[in-house]
Amino acid sequence: MICKCISVVLLGLLSFSSVPSGFCQLAPDTQSQIQTHLSEAHKFLNENRPDAAIPEFRAILALDPSNIDALGNLGVLLFFHGDYAGAIPNLHSALQRKPDLWKLQALLGMAERRTGKPQTARTDLEASFTQLQDQKIRIEAGLELVELYTSAEEMDKASAIVSTLRALDPENQQIIYTAYRVHSDMAREDAMNLALIAPHSALMYQLMSHEAARRGDTPAAIRDEREALRLDPNIQGVHFELAELLNASMSENDAEIKSQYELALKQNPLDEKTQLRLGAIAERNHDQKTALALYTQAVALQPDDPEACYDLGKLLFSVNEIEMSEKLLTHAAQMDPTNANIHFRLATVYKRLGRDDEAKREVAQYQKYKDLKEKLRETFRELHVDPKRLAQEEGVDGSKSFP
Repeated sequence: MICKCISVVLLGLLSFSSVPSGFCQLAPDTQSQIQTHLSEAHKFLNENRPDAAIPEFRAILALDPSNIDALGNLGVLLFFHGDYAGAIPNLHSALQRKPDLWKLQALLGMAERRTGKPQTARTDLEASFTQLQDQKIRIEAGLELVELYTSAEEMDKASAIVSTLRALDPENQQIIYTAYRVHSDMAREDAMNLALIAPHSALMYQLMSHEAARRGDTPAAIRDEREALRLDPNIQGVHFELAELLNASMSENDAEIKSQYELALKQNPLDEKTQLRLGAIAERNHDQKTALALYTQAVALQPDDPEACYDLGKLLFSVNEIEMSEKLLTHAAQMDPTNANIHFRLATVYKRLGRDDEAKREVAQYQKYKDLKEKLRETFRELHVDPKRLAQEEGVDGSKSFP
């Protein structure tokens, strides 16, 4: 990927003056030779012939060792040829003469890391990273910094760089993979630390439950949550997590599930997700009044939660509050535009309101995202990945299947 950056770096260097400091003190014949080599080098670069430009820049430096244009461009060309050791002195000399060449400093840091100089590499990459304006080079410099921080086991710093990179290019595959690797390492490190500090604590059992759920072993996850609850009945989040696991296990013990959610709500009366779950239980039991109160409170707590807006909008539709339903479902679609079920429900609302064109549009959106979801499921099956587990690991909102 970094090879694609060569033209960007070189273009930046070609903006230098062709008459560097000290040039006028050179003999006229020397000046003429330098200009000839510069013209040839730049012509080769414009023709995308970097190999041919290298000897021209070397010839310039033989005549004028302080020529920044030649130093910088030769350093860049050697870097992209994989001659990192050869690139370093040229890049370093150019930076000594003009310290604000951030692209060159980033390349210098990368070359230093690749030649076994992690400390100087870190210094140059840290100094240049925040100053870089070109996205491609900033991403490459950031990925190199992540490697350095990871090697030094400074995972908090690695995570901070990853967050910056994800904001720069959210769909970059390398960044997504690096984020996964860094956060996985951090999770393992925290798990080991807790195991050393409190191996038989309620929190350790809660952690073990999360790991079991991640592996798809719901019965083991339930056992660990129960043990955490036995050790510390007041531990935060355990009632909600146990209720969720019981729900996922298709337990027929609705009374226990409801009881655990009620205990979770008692522990945290402002827990919007618990109110949604209790509202769903009330709705299944045909208690629309209680469900309406719980959903309404959930939306009041988190008005931008698409799940809460969907649940309340769906219930309002069933009691013929069509206009309020339309407002909530429209907002849910804005918050979660790829949710097929929200689009399907909106289509039924528009149909009821006689807005046939909008209904057709929502049906098309429903079909689009439904097909995409099926393709993702097929991909997960091919990769032997449980999509529900992946959604839980990534903390994806709206990962539950809306009825």
